[in-house]
Amino acid sequence: MTQAWILALPVCIPLATMALCAMLQRRPGAQRLLSVAGSVALLGSSLLLLAEVHGGKVLATQFGDWRAPFGISFVADLLAAAMVVITGLMAVAVAIYALVDGAREREHAWFHPLYHGLLLGVTGAFLTGDIFNLYVWFEIMLISSFGLLIQGGTREQLDAGVKYVILNLLVTTLFLLGVGFLYGLTGTLNMADLADTIPGVENRGLVKTLAVLFLLCFGAKAAVFPLFFWLPAAYHTASAPIVAIFAALLTKVGVYAILRVFTLPFGGVLDYIGPLIGWIAGLTMITGVLGAAAQFDMRRILSFHIVSQIGYMLVGLAVATPLALAGSVLYVLHHIIVKANLFLIAGAARRAGGSYHLGSIGGLHRSAPLLALMFVIPALSLAGLPPLSGFWAKFIVVRSSLEAGHVVLAAVALGVGLLTLYSMLKIWNEAFWKPAGPRSEEAARQWRANPRMRLAMLAPIMALAALTLSIGLYAEPFVDFSLRAAEQLLGGEAYARAVLGDRPVASAGDLP
Repeated sequence: MTQAWILALPVCIPLATMALCAMLQRRPGAQRLLSVAGSVALLGSSLLLLAEVHGGKVLATQFGDWRAPFGISFVADLLAAAMVVITGLMAVAVAIYALVDGAREREHAWFHPLYHGLLLGVTGAFLTGDIFNLYVWFEIMLISSFGLLIQGGTREQLDAGVKYVILNLLVTTLFLLGVGFLYGLTGTLNMADLADTIPGVENRGLVKTLAVLFLLCFGAKAAVFPLFFWLPAAYHTASAPIVAIFAALLTKVGVYAILRVFTLPFGGVLDYIGPLIGWIAGLTMITGVLGAAAQFDMRRILSFHIVSQIGYMLVGLAVATPLALAGSVLYVLHHIIVKANLFLIAGAARRAGGSYHLGSIGGLHRSAPLLALMFVIPALSLAGLPPLSGFWAKFIVVRSSLEAGHVVLAAVALGVGLLTLYSMLKIWNEAFWKPAGPRSEEAARQWRANPRMRLAMLAPIMALAALTLSIGLYAEPFVDFSLRAAEQLLGGEAYARAVLGDRPVASAGDLP
């Protein structure tokens, strides 16, 4: 199999699945089967991609046989391949979970085509080697995510959808303007070529301004301070499988774009942009965790915690050492699994307890003991307790910050971890431990009476919890992988060589 096919498969599979699901819109049973099969195929193709790059090789291809930097480049290094694998894993878990709990209502609103359209945009964003094409994949993600967000058609969902889409349209417009200015300044949009071109630009003020503009655009996608308000205003309105895939992937695409762009094209201005990212990271952690502490709806608590955890992922770039970036990489991978699982658990808790609101639910440790155990694992991992995956990710982030002299960032990270534990204990005490009311008892009876629903919901939850435990108990290979991915990010030579080859960068007159 050629490099082109290995790189194209993770995009071609969700594209084909989306088209076939749209054609089978009147056959929901076939759609469900195809959706799960397409998700499994995406996971398989992503594992094949990871196997190709695991030794440190960077795969690159230019579609249409146009030489870089003029062709459409797809590139996969360790970070990109890992993000595609985790996308495939989340796709399978959520596709199985989505077989129950409102499946018919979602299917009438084109859930399966939109779901795989979202996966298409996400995988394309992780694999593209061109900033303009990154904008295109962002737009595909926006269209699909808006369609998924407003499924159900309630007033609350429509209100959240309008806020979500307006902000994202403004941000993508700014992104497109930045792309235009960047092309006018450098004559290229290929990221490997930009890494070679931007250091030679004489107007350093404009370069720094563009760097801030791209940080603004990607930061809004990642829901960093002060641009996070759209996330807790929108996510709590979606159904459990939809908000789980959103929580797993959408903000992480923004984080990935920040890591990629500020270690490759704009790596030369990291000394200027790094302190700004440090301030953003700290304020993002603080505002997110304080917002979560004030909430009593499980979805709102978890939504604010998405914001707070994004701050940890940016610490690595602010510190900008190989160990710090390794912490960011490990944190992203850990958080995708844990956060998606917590939203899936919240959906199951609503079915077993009758509500998302902590004041209206209780007794789940008795009525759904397996669900209670499954909650403990990702909840404690999110708080950073050993020996779970979150402990190692936070340990590396905090240690690298202290070693580089960023004591305030390390202190903020530790304090936010304690407040995260407070929020998780609040959910446990209210939803799982306190006595059940009449509403929760009736919901528990329905939960116990439907084994098919319990199996479809608990199977992906248990699988993700097992993965969280595995990362925590056998952390060494994951830490080693993260270190190697961070070294590739900071180096950039292997990436540029894979895209551009050993020949000099082509000029416009060399077009084939």
